[in-house]
Amino acid sequence: MLTSILHYEFLQNAFLAGMIIGLIAPLLGVFIVVRRLSLIADALSHVTLAGIAGSLYLSQSVVGLATLNPLYLGIVAAVGGSMLIEKLRRLYKHFEELSIPIIMSAGLGLSAIFISLAQGFSTDLFSYLFGSVSAVSRQDLWIVIGIAVIVLVFIFLLYKELFILSFDDEYAKASGLPVKVIHTIFMIITALVIAASMRIVGILLVSSLITLPVAASIRIAKSFKQTIVYAILFGELAVIVGLVTAFYLNLAPGGTIVITSILILLIVLIVKKIMNKRAANVN
Repeated sequence: MLTSILHYEFLQNAFLAGMIIGLIAPLLGVFIVVRRLSLIADALSHVTLAGIAGSLYLSQSVVGLATLNPLYLGIVAAVGGSMLIEKLRRLYKHFEELSIPIIMSAGLGLSAIFISLAQGFSTDLFSYLFGSVSAVSRQDLWIVIGIAVIVLVFIFLLYKELFILSFDDEYAKASGLPVKVIHTIFMIITALVIAASMRIVGILLVSSLITLPVAASIRIAKSFKQTIVYAILFGELAVIVGLVTAFYLNLAPGGTIVITSILILLIVLIVKKIMNKRAANVN
């Protein structure tokens, strides 16, 4: 079945991009969830939407930008949003969580303006909102691969520092780690992952792929590294099942991937509850 699906080039692009996203989104998601920054993914996704909507509007209004890939402006908007969140977190030292709704509101406001200027939703915008199996081009795939390399290198080189920073921010500062620099880079990397994921999962659902596999893995993992491994496994499973389902039922892949992630989470919770009851009965 999978072989017949991959006969088409656009599906090859979608599955390869999906597999890569299924790796990097949960991988980064573990650090995001542990640091209690889950809502930042939502804020950046809405800023990315503003960039995409702005790019689509410009492609309609400016002849020279008609062929511009909206992914580029989406990436710029996401990175810019991540930097603004960092700036606001430092400005509101005692109310750091305020930075998230401020940036999210700005992203939604700009999105609404650009969409209204473009006279409503277009097919392209819909595919960015909820993902599309057929919309992933070879150029998009190479962008995803490039971002994946950046993410993997970043985590490989700074794994120890990220681990310490995730569990004890004060200890990291006392140890002399460049906390602000690492956190800023981390925010930029998060923005890049969100921008890379939007073609497959969709802007409005991308945060789900970052957090749901991690939520499931936390329930059964016995160590931090196990949490990463299980999160990646659950993420890949959700992407594969979701893309196959979306192709055969002609559905938005973002929705099928997220619902698959929810089902995985429910199965894990049920199995964990049964195991706990059995352990309690034995004791």
